[in-house]
Amino acid sequence: MHAGSSHNSEATDLFRPAWWCRGRHAQTVWGAIGPLGSRLLPQRRRWELPDGDFLDVDEHPAASGAPILVVLHGLESSSRSSQVVRLLRAAHRCGWRGVGVNFRSCSGALNRLRRSYHAGETADLAWIIQRVIAEHPGASVCCAGFSLGGNVLLKYLGEQADQAPTPLRAAVAISTPFALAVSVRAIEQGFSRVYMWGLLRGLRRKTLAKLKQFPDLTDRRALQALRTVAEFDELITAPVHGFPSAAAYWAASSSGTWLSRIRRPTLLINAQDDPFLPSEALPREAIARNAYLTAEFPKAGGHMGFISGRWPGGGTSWAVERAIRFLREQLAASPAAGG
Repeated sequence: MHAGSSHNSEATDLFRPAWWCRGRHAQTVWGAIGPLGSRLLPQRRRWELPDGDFLDVDEHPAASGAPILVVLHGLESSSRSSQVVRLLRAAHRCGWRGVGVNFRSCSGALNRLRRSYHAGETADLAWIIQRVIAEHPGASVCCAGFSLGGNVLLKYLGEQADQAPTPLRAAVAISTPFALAVSVRAIEQGFSRVYMWGLLRGLRRKTLAKLKQFPDLTDRRALQALRTVAEFDELITAPVHGFPSAAAYWAASSSGTWLSRIRRPTLLINAQDDPFLPSEALPREAIARNAYLTAEFPKAGGHMGFISGRWPGGGTSWAVERAIRFLREQLAASPAAGG
């Protein structure tokens, strides 16, 4: 496999928001709740993990040997989220197999172990990719991730570097929080606190349920007193997953520091008005130094929004369409798996 030249585009004509969906918050909200039309009917599978836990995945079948797209969702989301469903439906139209992954405890069923998932946990993704390759020998594999899932994907690719599995051909990361410390502070500001409160409610609810399994996991009163995701990371995420502090967890888990090592063609899509990450925190210099990376940072789009279209009922996701086009180009450029 070889890389083309690095491309970092911030032209305003990359993406044009729908006239009825202007502003970063409108884009963000509509991206999450907008109509999807007919849904696919995936097969829910439970994969038993080597450590005694499990992952639930939604698999969308395709012909034998068809390319496979593995999709990762965002924080406190799932494989049934609007963004994941849109992307898997687009892949289905291409004749690809789709695998919508649920991180531990995100499928509606609480996971078995004390630990859960977090923005820097890549071991599960590594295991998933190896399983997909083993189940479908000879098929090309692509990956895509939204938000936290994008961070996990990019960190995994950086860790693997030249040792990434040969069938893994290309990747797309959308609305990635490249710098976690910056991101968790960004959602404490202004209207973005609405998103933070929603995330925190989900995190607190799951942790309260985990206390029935592991009563010593944390102090219930301290958990109920939390007011920010940053405080949750300090109380729960960091200690449960072996980090001395939230700051240490953010530093170790941020994908921005791994971009230089990625050795698969990867498209990075982030809006400059993303309420989860300020434009100045986008890793432009690291991207410019790695020819495997293509960055497209339109002025607008919000967080996992990128909604275009003439009318609300027919709104489409520019990011999903762009992701599929990029992946098709990479597969076409080198038909044999591994390139």
